[in-house]
Amino acid sequence: MSEYRRGVWLGTGAYLMWGLFPLYWPLLKPAGALEILAHRVVWSLGVLLLALLVMGKLGWVRTAPRGKLAWLTLAAVLVSFNWLLYIWAVNAGHVVETSLGYFINPLISVLLGVAFLKERLRPGQWLALGGAFIAVLLLSYDYGHPPWIALGLAPSFGLYGLVKKRAGVGAVESLSFETGVLVLPAIAYLIGLEVQGAGAFGHVSLGKEALLVGAGVMTALPLVAFGAAANRVPLSTLGVLQYFAPTLQFLCGVWFFHEQMSSLRWVGFGIIWVSLALFALEGLLAQRPVSTVKEPARRDR
Repeated sequence: MSEYRRGVWLGTGAYLMWGLFPLYWPLLKPAGALEILAHRVVWSLGVLLLALLVMGKLGWVRTAPRGKLAWLTLAAVLVSFNWLLYIWAVNAGHVVETSLGYFINPLISVLLGVAFLKERLRPGQWLALGGAFIAVLLLSYDYGHPPWIALGLAPSFGLYGLVKKRAGVGAVESLSFETGVLVLPAIAYLIGLEVQGAGAFGHVSLGKEALLVGAGVMTALPLVAFGAAANRVPLSTLGVLQYFAPTLQFLCGVWFFHEQMSSLRWVGFGIIWVSLALFALEGLLAQRPVSTVKEPARRDR
């Protein structure tokens, strides 16, 4: 299997897992969003250190270039903001708006590819971006304010993908460093909750405590897959694969959590979907191989 194809499969798996996350985070209540984030960091680091031990790369950071570690530190800040906003939004009943953020995200990724990686857009891709901009304006009118959750999620994760690509570090190694950057503040926060008697862990059922620990595995698996994919495929390809996650999130919001969808919201989301379909179709047509075999010249009769 080629590296490109392996990257496509890894990216697809990551986005399918992320798409089903809205069904997981509400199970962790009464833990709040920041407490869930702290548990995600602590337990995922444990999983990643075990993976590094098995891979024989536990001491990789000692020989890593400082420039790469600086990129990964920035990645840690971006992903922690994205995680916190996403968990809070899902548990506050804004699953559909989170899906909007991740629908916009592919287009943000493409813009970042143009701005920082010198990737070029074709006319059909610019048209898709214009459609997405119109959709955001319509949804802002319907909500009565800009969709701040979506507009926070999309750029933060788009920048995270860009930074991961710039760092060019292995998936497990990079994510272990990112969580290592966050683990001390996470532990301090959890200890503070326990001192105040406000922590959930140790004070809820064993099932919920197991789910809090499981948040580490649920965090590590898709991010490792995403990091591996980011090192194997262009940022624009990752943008196309991202359609899976918001589609599943949107379905969760409408079918499982019964969030209200006004007529104008359906129109706005419809424009987003048409724009993404146009973007994907244009990309497929652009990648179609061009035949180099010349047809034999016709003879005049």
